[in-house]
Amino acid sequence: MSKSVIRTETAPAPFHGAPYNQAIVANGFVFVSGQGPLDTSGKLVEGGIAAETQQTFDNLAAILEAAGSSLDKVVRAGVFLSDLGEFAAMNEVYKERMPAPHPARTTIEAAGLPGGISVEIDVVALV
Repeated sequence: MSKSVIRTETAPAPFHGAPYNQAIVANGFVFVSGQGPLDTSGKLVEGGIAAETQQTFDNLAAILEAAGSSLDKVVRAGVFLSDLGEFAAMNEVYKERMPAPHPARTTIEAAGLPGGISVEIDVVALV
């Protein structure tokens, strides 16, 4: 099995130089590392959970595009929220940005997301 590293400047680099890639392509799938609401300079967007979720999807879309994929090819998503009380607001943006048929998904509350972010999403998509 071969794997290809995906790296694009249109999404933030790995958090504080951590040892992971934005995504890996292998066996017809693209595995995108957890993305959060950081702009390309690494700055946290402001405006609450809806704005943070929008930026997170912008980052996911940019990485998927660099891998030759897109949000409509996502088959699995993992959503991590620092507060499940934000579920409804996050979910409204998710429904808007993730095309139907919606992928399989897990949503959990996770304490201590990096950099004080409120949402992180990882995906697996077809190439």
